[in-house]
Formats: sequence, structure tokens, C-alpha cells
Amino acid sequence: MTETEVLQKYWGHQAFRPLQQEIIASVLARNDTLALLPTGGGKSICFQVPALMREGICIVVSPLVALMKDQVENLKSKGIEAVAIYAGMGKREIDILLDNCIYGNIKFLYLSPERLLSELVRVRISYMKVNLIAIDEAHCVSQWGYDFRPSYLQVKALREFAPEAPVLALTATATEPVRQDIIEKLDLRDAQIFVKSFARQNLSYVVADDEDKHRKLLKVVRSLQGSGLIYVRNRRETTEVASFLQRNGVSADFYHAGLEKEVRFAKQAEWKIGKSRIMACTNAFGMGIDKADVRFVVHWDLPESLEAYYQEAGRAGRDEKRAYAVLFGGKTELRLLETRFKDHFPTPAEVKHIYQQLGNFYQLAYGAGEGLSLSFDLPEFCKRFTLNPNKTLQALKFLEHDGYLTLSERIYNPSRIIFLTGHEDLYRFQIENRLYDPLIKVILRSYGGSFDQYVGISESELAKRTGMSYNEVVAALKYLQKSELLDYLPQSDDPQLTFLRPRTDQVHFDLDTAYLNWRQDVQRAQILAVSEYAVRPVCRSLQLLRYFGEQTAEACGTCDVCLAEKKASRASELNDRIDFEILGALQQDRPVLDELMQAVKSGSDKERLTRIRELLDAGKIKTDGQHYYL
Repeated sequence: MTETEVLQKYWGHQAFRPLQQEIIASVLARNDTLALLPTGGGKSICFQVPALMREGICIVVSPLVALMKDQVENLKSKGIEAVAIYAGMGKREIDILLDNCIYGNIKFLYLSPERLLSELVRVRISYMKVNLIAIDEAHCVSQWGYDFRPSYLQVKALREFAPEAPVLALTATATEPVRQDIIEKLDLRDAQIFVKSFARQNLSYVVADDEDKHRKLLKVVRSLQGSGLIYVRNRRETTEVASFLQRNGVSADFYHAGLEKEVRFAKQAEWKIGKSRIMACTNAFGMGIDKADVRFVVHWDLPESLEAYYQEAGRAGRDEKRAYAVLFGGKTELRLLETRFKDHFPTPAEVKHIYQQLGNFYQLAYGAGEGLSLSFDLPEFCKRFTLNPNKTLQALKFLEHDGYLTLSERIYNPSRIIFLTGHEDLYRFQIENRLYDPLIKVILRSYGGSFDQYVGISESELAKRTGMSYNEVVAALKYLQKSELLDYLPQSDDPQLTFLRPRTDQVHFDLDTAYLNWRQDVQRAQILAVSEYAVRPVCRSLQLLRYFGEQTAEACGTCDVCLAEKKASRASELNDRIDFEILGALQQDRPVLDELMQAVKSGSDKERLTRIRELLDAGKIKTDGQHYYL
């Protein structure tokens, strides 16, 4: 099949979006490729289509576990076999999935970057017939980038285990230094580079410097139709902003990562179908959500980089219809941005202190903990040791860079089981243990393939079908696990922290302070770029495009700066016409005010009167108190 036939068969689209076909052709020609497509530009198609056209498996590296899981489910719904391996999964489960990739018909293996640290994963990849390596969110490999993730530096090792496979690096946001860094860090050979313009013709950028943000927000949501997103800085503000809108008769909800999994899923689903119109959220919301008709995105606070802003604002107007990106950037927000930078960037001593408190938090002895993965509750950790959450997150990134640990995002893993015994032994157990027979029968009827791989289960559903209580089902599953009939992995919904080294004492703890200081300079430059964007009276789109290297771009004509310039230009043209008509009338006669007003046809009465007064003040016309003359 041709690439177009594959697109039509699996996705139902008749044609590719701009640059997709060119990128796919480059990959099929086995070129290393760097592709920059804006948010919503269809990056996944660029590796999924060519991978389906070639024998073998495509390895996809992504830092966004929720997005990986969504793509796996979407591929499976099209009849395409795909699996994902990420933090929080057990060794046995990973072992089975990797075996399926080697001996089964799996076409896509999604990996989180920290999994590439595992020797088990690396060795097994060398046995796979890899047809393509796709690196999503490739800007994360660049230390110049706004979202650098140290675990991404391991991605380069994939080439050692699949040397013949071409590499496709994909990102939505990358400045010129970041692009060069991606090519270098991923060892791309004679890379073909495809860059779609960052211009969004249908997206109007606005910076509001109104100090009364609540009043301005109401004006925005009432003047625009359709659904919207409001990005705020912290969890508290999500509830406050949503409550304010609700009190003023606007349909709104709130979302943040601290909510229970079922609550998050329900809120997300209701917003997607339009049951709730506006979502006030942290940046935990929106990534990978395919909702084309978002009419506006409001940033309640200034972001910490233009890359992050462009990506989040870009979630508006994916249907190519007019949409708006509104940024609150008054003097207060500018001061807060600078304060956050100063307060949230850790010193070397603070990084060292936070590392030692992690050991205390998990009660690890010095020299212990290597390879240990544990659920990590950031709010609980910071509360117990009186730490600043943002500064702690920054410190964890430096600890990750220096190889002490890795931290994954918050992940929801459903409960899973796999039978460890054969059919005959299981049947014998059922006869000898009648109490567990109904539960085993329901599992076998409800969840196919449970002898070959881990399958997701619902304890609530099992309780409903067996007449047992939820707690009885859990207790029974744990007993069956203890009896070595099955392996039971209860659901989890926490980030995973993995210690890469044994716990180090304070004397032997070593931190790359030069790197820490350099990253501080990079972040300071990013914050300065945001501040300049908010205050410079230059086309907003033009500023963003130049930031991303499009130096020959033209003004958009639709942002607040362009519209203000158009308004001023129209006012100037109108004033010139009124002046011409006033002076022409006075060359003919010495009229009284009413006669002069009637002689001028352009503008309103107020505009004509204003120009008469200004011409008098400038001495260009005169009056004796009754008549007007030159």
C-alpha cells in the first residue's frame, strides 16, 4: 500500500496535512529526520504511517505517559497492535511485553525515556526488527530547551541496539539552538529538516494589562462563544477561578493533578463533549486532548517560557476557525514572574538538603535503594519537611541530571493480573478450593488472554458479577497471588520515583554546580523573553515567529497590537479628511459654528468638533467668537 492508502485505510483521511507526506517520504527513504510541526499539526501520523508500511516494529519514545496510553488505545481500536512500557510497571509485566514485541505481531512499542536506563529493555530491543525510532517531544533532549529532561539523554543509546533504523525526531516548539542541540544529542546523520511555519493565521494573540483580571476575564468569556481553557499557576487558583465564573452565571469547572483519577476523567470527558464550557486548570490539562473547537485559551499568569506559552495557546482553534489566545500580563504579573524565578530556583545546598530528605522520607539506609521504584507524593513530601513544591521539583530535575534518580509524571495504572500456572493446575486448584472457584471463573470469562499477558481488571466489576464485596475480591486476589496462581498488581495513580544509585551520604554527594548555574541563566533568558513579549508594542505573532527563527515573517493583522495600530491609522486618516473639509469650507466663507459643522461630511459631530478645537489650538484656524476663518 502507498502512504495515502494507509492513511485512508486506518484513519479515514483522504489527504495529508501540510508537510506530513514530505516527512513520511524522508523516513521511508531511511533518512534521519527532524520535523517541527505546531501543536495539533498531526505529528503522530508522520511515524505511524511509515512504520505500518515496513516490516518490523517502531519504537516510540515519549515523556508523556498519558499521551502514550491514548495513542496505544487509538492504534488498538484500528486493529493495530501496540504496547507501552513506562515507570510503575513490574519486571514480569515488562518481560512479557518485550517478548511479545520480539516474537509477536506488535507494530509499535512506546517507551518512556527513563525505561531506556534498564539493561533489560536495551538488550531485548537488540533482538527486535526495528524499522523506525520515533522521538516525540524531542525538545526535551536539549539542555537549551524550556522542558529539558535528563532521562532523554539516554535516547541516543537506542542507535547502538538498532543501528540500521532511521530516527525521526518530532517537536512542536524549538528555537534554532534547540534544533541544533537535538541533532547533536540524538546523533542524527545528515538530518533532513522539515519546519512548518509557526504562524497560526486563525489565532489572535492578546495581552491584557488590566489590573482587574476578574473583570477582564468576564468580558472575554462573555464576548466569545464556544469552549475555552483558563491556565492558572496552582491548584488553589483552579477552584477560585472556576467558582468566580460559576457565581457570574458562566458554565465552568476546574482540573488539577491532585484530583482522584475518576474525578479527573469525568471532568475531562464533560468538557470534551461541551457539558462544561470552560475548564480552569493547571498545565496538567490539555496535553494530548484532541478537541478541535476550543475558541479561546486564557493564561491567568505569565508563563515561564514562550515555548510553553505557544504550545498551550495553540490548543485553541485547531479547527482552523477564528480563536483567541489571551495573556494577562500587567505590572503585577511581571513582578510575580520575577519573584517566582527568584524564589523557586534552588541553591546547591538546597538540592543537597532535598536529596537527603528523600532518603529520610523513604527510610533508606546509606548505600541502599539502587533500582528501587516508589510512588512519590510531592505535596506530602513537601509538607512533612516544610519544602517549597516548585523549588523541590527543580531540585529533582538537577538530581536526575546528575544520575541520582528519575521521576515520572503522574500515571494511572489500572489493576492488572496474569495467571502464572497452566490450565490443568488452575482447574485442580478450583476443585480443591471451592470458595475461589466463582471468582476464577468470572475472571476467565471476562478477561481473555490472561494466561499470556497482564490484563486490566476492575475489582468493582468482579464484585458485582460474583456477589462478593469489593474488599472480599481484593482479599481473594491477594490470596491467589500468595498461592502463586496469579500475579495481581493493584491500581496506582502516583508519580514514580526511581533511585538510580544507592543513597549517598552528605560527604560523598556531588552536584554539578556549573550546570545548575548555567540552567539558571537559560531560565532567566526565557523569562526575559516572556516579559518582553508582554510589554513590547510589536505584533504578538511576529514576536513569537521571530523567537522561533522566522525572521522574514509579516505582522498578523489580528493581534491586539495590530488592531490598535489599524485603529490609530484609521483615526489619523479620518482626522486628515475632516481637516481637509474644514479648511476647504473656510476658504469659501466665514461660517458660524453650526454652518461649519454642516459643511463637513466626514466623521461624527463629536469627531468634527474635536478637530475644530485642535485646529484652533494649533493656530491653523481662528474665530472672532462667532465666525470661523483661516
